[in-house]
Amino acid sequence: MKLAIDAMGGDNAPKEIVLGAMKAVQAFNDISITLVGDEPKIREHLSNEERIGIIHTEEVILGTDEPVRAVRRKKNASMVLAAQQVAEGEADGCISAGNTGALMAAGLFVVGRIEGIERPALSPTLPTIGGEGFLLLDVGANVDARPEHLLQYAIMGSIYTEKARGIKQPRVGLLNIGTEAKKGNELTKQAFSLLQEADINFVGNVEARELLEGAADVVVTDGFTGNMVLKTIEGTAMSVFKMLKSALTASLKSKLAAAVLKPDLTVLKNKMDYSEYGGAGLFGLKAPVIKAHGSSDANAVYNAIRQAREMVQNDVSGTIKKAIESQPKLIQK
Repeated sequence: MKLAIDAMGGDNAPKEIVLGAMKAVQAFNDISITLVGDEPKIREHLSNEERIGIIHTEEVILGTDEPVRAVRRKKNASMVLAAQQVAEGEADGCISAGNTGALMAAGLFVVGRIEGIERPALSPTLPTIGGEGFLLLDVGANVDARPEHLLQYAIMGSIYTEKARGIKQPRVGLLNIGTEAKKGNELTKQAFSLLQEADINFVGNVEARELLEGAADVVVTDGFTGNMVLKTIEGTAMSVFKMLKSALTASLKSKLAAAVLKPDLTVLKNKMDYSEYGGAGLFGLKAPVIKAHGSSDANAVYNAIRQAREMVQNDVSGTIKKAIESQPKLIQK
């Protein structure tokens, strides 16, 4: 199995990308990795070249670049060349911690969309109190959505959760303002009816306050709502840990208590770190494309590689393609 990685994308590139890649090849003996980026800078951190190759380029898509224009004009950018490796069959999937919009554009224009999928979805796995996690899609690939799009998200999310995460008959929920079937706007009402008819384990509407309690294994919504939910969860977690840190360093007594609680707090922090689950998959493309968090460290990169490996091993893209072809009445307009 071959994976291509944009070595220059993200806040900590290329160092953490390279360290994560080396960690992955040590953990998985069935993968080889191609790092795409500035070779001299990559080699500064590359101490083990076993099953790791390099494609040199000095061109990079920046976080400030306009996504579609950058992909079209910067043909030799590390992100574009990584996606090109997939399109040409030289890699089975690609990963980047760089510009999210540009990676979505590269996925669409270079890797290509599965026939029948109208709009791919950006889909991270977020933490739950019990540690199982849930898949949320879409979180921003598409600001607007139609009921048919939410149906496609549900089918893709269900397939990924069963195939890659090993959850049989994953529970699929529709994010809404109430659990009653008739709640919500026209989008959610129509989507509810479509989801009831689909060949998935649809458990009905779920409210935002139930997400971290594990109300569903897969939660579908439009990209505008999903992005706000993602950032609210992320921001709340950061704020809670800041308040805890402040409280536990306020006095000598609290500092002594913090020293005792430190191992448990570390476990809690790791449980709430969604990078532990991997990156955000761009579902609906012909091959796995994973968006790692922009501030990814080596461990986060490693988890994104692990996620891509699992998607390739379980042929998630191929299974989605078959599922779409088998439900034309539900999928097509």
